[in-house]
Amino acid sequence: MRIVSFLPSATETLYELGAAREIVGVTHECKYPPAARKKPQVIRPSFDPGSMTGKEIDSKIVELVRSGGDIYLVDDKALRRAKPDLIVAQGLCEVCSPFTKEIGRAVRILGGAPDVLVLDPHDLDDILVSIMDVAEKVGRVREGRRLVASLQKRIDAVRSMKIDDKPRVACVEWVDPLFTAGHWVPQMVEYAGGINGMSAAGEQSRRMQIDELARFDPDIIVMMPCGYGIKRTLEEMEVLKSNETWNSLSAVRNKKVYAVEAGSYFSKPGPRTVVGLEILAKIIHPEASRKIKVPKGTYRKIY
Repeated sequence: MRIVSFLPSATETLYELGAAREIVGVTHECKYPPAARKKPQVIRPSFDPGSMTGKEIDSKIVELVRSGGDIYLVDDKALRRAKPDLIVAQGLCEVCSPFTKEIGRAVRILGGAPDVLVLDPHDLDDILVSIMDVAEKVGRVREGRRLVASLQKRIDAVRSMKIDDKPRVACVEWVDPLFTAGHWVPQMVEYAGGINGMSAAGEQSRRMQIDELARFDPDIIVMMPCGYGIKRTLEEMEVLKSNETWNSLSAVRNKKVYAVEAGSYFSKPGPRTVVGLEILAKIIHPEASRKIKVPKGTYRKIY
């Protein structure tokens, strides 16, 4: 089987299932594992987000969505060379990954030949189901069951932590403008022993005003701008330094603000999302989560 992945988390899953050789095309965001970078890229963004500020990226996305413009561009030649039997895509967020328009364009380019698997996870349970959907589609059911069982065991370990209190936790998915994290993140906060009061599990991420954040007044703030690493997050947070409302928040005053490697462990619904859950456990309940191990450099206290 020849597989094109329009979704970084699906690429990661395919590698975990032992189907790396069958991948013949990926997106510009398929960077894990490192070997995925060597696969032919069949789709890319229509603009260069790396050269833009968060505010500029948001404005560009809003402009493209309103005008019906292309957020992603399909490389016709590369796709034809790939000749996939299967395209794995997502139906969750047109900003984060190629969406309905791009999937339809790819199928038309290939003359309607490939099968299409659309994943639409909204919480951790859905993510595990999506992994099995991919496993079944590519004939790796046994490997899928083994992977899901391993991930479920780690989820259960976090949920079974002995904790005495539940602090209020706000997860911020974009800095300028402010967005609260949705989808699977609220559930992750709750599983890791926190109170999520900014959005409901399974709901989309959404724009918020800083006054809303002030009303919730979180004990802990976790900065996880979509797709960003810690370094880029710190750069984006410069705009908050002189904001009086931000500086009045309990989490800021008590130095309980953290940045995480969002692009690796929070933004993409795949196997490494469970590492994100473990990172939240380390942040929210450092004592109770002492036996839980996470990779070094995956989170950092900002102040």
